Parts: sequence; structure tokens; C-alpha cells
Amino acid sequence: MYRYHGVLVYQSHDDDGVLEIIEREGVRSLHFGSFSRQSSMRLDAPDSLELEYVRTLTSWLLFKPELTGQTLLIGLGGGSISKFLWQHFPNCQLRVIEYRDSVVKIAQSHFALPKDARMKIIIDDGGKYVLERQESQRQQYELMIVDAFDHDGMAASTYHREFFDACQALLTRDGILAINLWGGTGNPIFQQVALWLGQVFDWRILFIPVQGRGNIIGLAFNKAVPTYAMADLKVTAKHLAERYQIDFPKYLKEIKKHNSSTLKTLIN
Repeated sequence: MYRYHGVLVYQSHDDDGVLEIIEREGVRSLHFGSFSRQSSMRLDAPDSLELEYVRTLTSWLLFKPELTGQTLLIGLGGGSISKFLWQHFPNCQLRVIEYRDSVVKIAQSHFALPKDARMKIIIDDGGKYVLERQESQRQQYELMIVDAFDHDGMAASTYHREFFDACQALLTRDGILAINLWGGTGNPIFQQVALWLGQVFDWRILFIPVQGRGNIIGLAFNKAVPTYAMADLKVTAKHLAERYQIDFPKYLKEIKKHNSSTLKTLIN
């Protein structure tokens, strides 16, 4: 059966809707009952990051090239980012919060997500989990990645000021929050989230539009994150591109281009 311009190889339902796996031209993708891809994996290169928004989401590496502590991920999808972190940062402990148990099973069975003690997966609502642990896990995570979407858009439990206050509390003093946002700069949802991030993180924020997509990646930096020199970031971007085969120099150029009002809070 053909669907979304590809071959439907798997379909199931849970209490939250449809889950479908489509294969097209050597790429396997996860859909939640709509044309939008939640995750994709190239079958002949399962460890590479296939989608441009996922590659852009790794732009936090420009500012924190190594991870040795704990990382919290809100939203799993097919597990592309979780797998990337597990593979490249062996000293990093990962905690992944995913609302749908069926999504976890599909990520493990169809998208090569490893089962490993370094990656703890918890079935829970990501927004609720963060709010409930802002005291017990305060300053615990050096990195947080929020990529929580359903078939309608950004998960409702992550769309309020209190959620971002709790994220800031969970981050170490030099921690970074990376978030996948939907919609252009004129989108009212994006504008509201950008305002909350600016208020919570004292405008130490950067945004990177995803080329060819409606996504925008947001980066927010906690209080003790240092100021960076652009010359040093250019060197880091070159090294990261060679290591991961991802165009970090392009992301650095996009950061400089699209953040005139906040760039000097972080980069000189």
C-alpha cells in the first residue's frame, strides 16, 4: 500500500492515534497519521542524521562540544537524537521522556534505537515530568533537548511559561536547552515561546531557521555559560563538521544572521 508518496510497511493504533512507518527511496520514516515526518532513518546508514531539522538541532555542539554528565530529552520519536548522543558520547548518561509506549517500541524495533543502561527511557508526559522534578533534580542536566510534537504540533504540556522556568531549574549553571519549534518568526506560537525563553534565560537565546522547513531551532543558555569568541566558534565549527559530517559552519553563519538583537549576550 502506498501512503505519503511511499510504501506503508507498518501501521498500528494506540490511545493517542495512528502510528505509521513509510519507506521511500531507502529512507524509513515515522508518521503520526499525517504527512509530516516525526523521524527518518536511511536504511543503509542508520546512525546518520537524515532530517535537516535534526542536524540543525545539534547546533548546541558549537557551544558544548563534549558531554560528560547527564542529558534530558523530552520526546523520542524514532530516536535519532538519542541514538546520536548514545553513540558519540560514551560518558554521557541519557534520560528520555516519551509519552507513548508504542513509540518507544517502534523506535527500538524499526529505527535501531539501542537498549542500554546509559539510556533510561521513561514513559510519561514530558511537560509534567519536568514540572514535578524542578526541585528533586535541580541543576542536574548539562543539556536538555525538547522535541515534543504530536500530529497537531507542539505538545501542549510544554507550551507555557512554567515549563521553561522548570527547564532552567533542571539545567546546571552552565547548561544549555535546545528546542525544536514549529512555524516562522511571524507565527504567534513561535513568538510566544521566544518571549518566554527570553524572559526565563535573560535573553541569552539564539534561533536558527531550518533550511527548507517550517522548523526553527532555539538555544537557551543558563547563567554561567561563558561568552564565546566568534573566531573560536569558527574553529570549533570546522572541527565538528569534520567529525560528524554535519555543516556546522553553515549553522554558525545562520546564528550570526538571524540573532542581531541577542547575539552580543553570548558571542563577541
